[in-house]
Amino acid sequence: MSEPNDPLEILLNLLDLERIEEDIFRGMSRPAVVPRVFGGQVAAQALVAAGRTVPEERGAHSLHAYFLRSGDPGAPIVYQVDRIRDGRSFTTRRVVAIQHGQPIFHLSASFQTAEEGLEHQEPMPAAPDPETLPEAAELLPRHADKFPDPTVIDRLLEARAAVDLRNVEDPPFLTAGVVREPRSQVWFRTRGKLADDPLLHVCLATYVSDMTLLDSVLLAHGRGGWAIGDVIGASLDHAMWFHRPFRADEWLLYDQQSPSASGGRGLGTARIYTRDGRLVVSVIQEGMIRIPRS
Repeated sequence: MSEPNDPLEILLNLLDLERIEEDIFRGMSRPAVVPRVFGGQVAAQALVAAGRTVPEERGAHSLHAYFLRSGDPGAPIVYQVDRIRDGRSFTTRRVVAIQHGQPIFHLSASFQTAEEGLEHQEPMPAAPDPETLPEAAELLPRHADKFPDPTVIDRLLEARAAVDLRNVEDPPFLTAGVVREPRSQVWFRTRGKLADDPLLHVCLATYVSDMTLLDSVLLAHGRGGWAIGDVIGASLDHAMWFHRPFRADEWLLYDQQSPSASGGRGLGTARIYTRDGRLVVSVIQEGMIRIPRS
């Protein structure tokens, strides 16, 4: 059978883990912008592994994760699921991702049976219509002179081939040297329709959530990021709360900001809204951000 060449199909295959034993799964990787496994990929795959041990009627409502070691993109990743608790309303799973005999990632995820309760949310911030913003394939090539390595543009476009991600304002790698407000917004959706599987949409949002969350940290210091080479960085931990149902194949606004950076670490916080203004996800991530030594 020939390999798929549609970027979204390739990504969906990446998330379709192989079950090799009860509560043990295996996943592969794809090339990333940096020479290690993309953090959003391992987080999404770990959530897939957890979700496949949970009754379908219980949806993911939160995850908390730590990135322990850089992943090897050329080797399979084994995901071991520990069934921590199966309660009447909530189910808890712990997942360890292993490569070369060592844990590279830990995730705890909680799932809940749908129920009614109190309702309120923070209003959606102002943002332009996503259809008025340029796609990455239009935006990046016109700024080729900003990148020391000319292959970076191709790697960035490949990493985003399955997801239409549109920056409201220029991303940090296009304005290196300019200090800006520590806030950024992107619209995103998959490049194609997805099956009506709530876990799949949650996992795809998890995948995308690691792409731009620390951009707001870089903006506050006029740094362009790893694509420019003026910082060295990596995700340290990641947390998400899924408030309401949503579809990852429909436009979602990722509103991100950074309240603090210190000690070689930067904190990013974010909210994800549907196009009609529903708050569906909250995200927090801390990353290692260091200035390279000359």
